[in-house]
Amino acid sequence: MIRILAVLAALLFAVPALAQTLPANLDKANAIVIDTTKGRIVIKLRTDIAPQHAERIKQLAREGYYNNVPFHRVMDGFMAQTGDGQNFNGTGGSKYPNLKQEFSKVHFARGIVGMARRGDSVDSANSQFFIMFADGGSLDNQYTVIGEVVQGMDVVDKLKKAPPGSSSGTVTDPDKMVKVQVASDIK
Repeated sequence: MIRILAVLAALLFAVPALAQTLPANLDKANAIVIDTTKGRIVIKLRTDIAPQHAERIKQLAREGYYNNVPFHRVMDGFMAQTGDGQNFNGTGGSKYPNLKQEFSKVHFARGIVGMARRGDSVDSANSQFFIMFADGGSLDNQYTVIGEVVQGMDVVDKLKKAPPGSSSGTVTDPDKMVKVQVASDIK
């Protein structure tokens, strides 16, 4: 009985997200749609500046790698990080090799999406990414910009954040990416 209620609740929350229209003039082949526990986020991928990273994101989305993955690190006023479909805690990556950096002159402003990496290796991005809550100029030319939120920053703002003063940004009982799809694949 509890499972039936859980499925019905999931469907109830999914219907409004599925009914949302995508932004006009969106290149659906180069955009991902993230349905979260808080609502929908649409990200335009920047294939012009980070083609390898954008392809990786689309590949993993199509494989279902990102489904039910938590926003494990969310720091108010900074960023929300997700994409660890291996360990679900920020320590894992996909089965694919790490990517070489694709730095650009794009400034890390509110809504910009960047690839996470190990701190000391610029060529260690794999599957994890983050969305900026605010300006993050200190990240410019240090991380690869892969896209920008074109719809749903209000949803990003609602994600459960780490407690104030948390240096790690680790979230207890975090919000999740319920389903991630390439926009052109949505039927």
